[in-house]
Amino acid sequence: MKTLQEIIDASKSIVFFGGAGVSTESNIPDFRSADGLYSKRYSVPPEVLLSHEYFFSHTDEFYDFYINKMMYLSAKPNKAHLKLAELERAGKLKAVVTQNIDGLHRSAGSKCVYELHGSVHRNYCLKCGKSYTAEFIANSGKTPYCECGGLIKPDVVLYGESLDDKTVTGALSAIEGCDTLIIGGTSLTVYPAASFVQYFHGNELVLINKTETPYDRKASLVIRNKVGEVLDKIKL
Repeated sequence: MKTLQEIIDASKSIVFFGGAGVSTESNIPDFRSADGLYSKRYSVPPEVLLSHEYFFSHTDEFYDFYINKMMYLSAKPNKAHLKLAELERAGKLKAVVTQNIDGLHRSAGSKCVYELHGSVHRNYCLKCGKSYTAEFIANSGKTPYCECGGLIKPDVVLYGESLDDKTVTGALSAIEGCDTLIIGGTSLTVYPAASFVQYFHGNELVLINKTETPYDRKASLVIRNKVGEVLDKIKL
């Protein structure tokens, strides 16, 4: 913690890059751990259930899984989300790049957030483009349709879909321009997001994760702990 504090004190431009491990402290399960979403047995693998093709070919089954397993609207920002928002207000943190779709960084007060995989809080009609809230989707309890009759789709990146170009460009620009990159709660094994680390050319690379990552040897500092517990100890 002493080394991390020194790194943050010396930094003028920090970017935080986070994954599912950031939100587990808000009681949102991750994907690939022993207790993660993908460890459970389903009649159809989650990678198929959450695919672009499955959304259109088995829409009712998609939404049954999505509403019950992917939407955690009662979840609250945890210590990690709150500290990152505090770092941004202090002028230290320039951006958050997240693989999560829960919207908790924005709920905590972070302004510059690049949501690589979209957000459950944005939903739109495929026919007329009207926007709908996450609450509308959750309360429908089944496949939601617009008042115009069109199918509503979550603004989340499904398997088989590309990341949003504008979001990717903003995220890469932030990573390229920062002097410290803090990576937390991600195994850095999901591509293309994991490849974003290659664009960092700053001074300090900090990794906070409970398990090993492919970038551990390249890091200035590796901390094996929960992201929220670590970030909460930072003093401003």
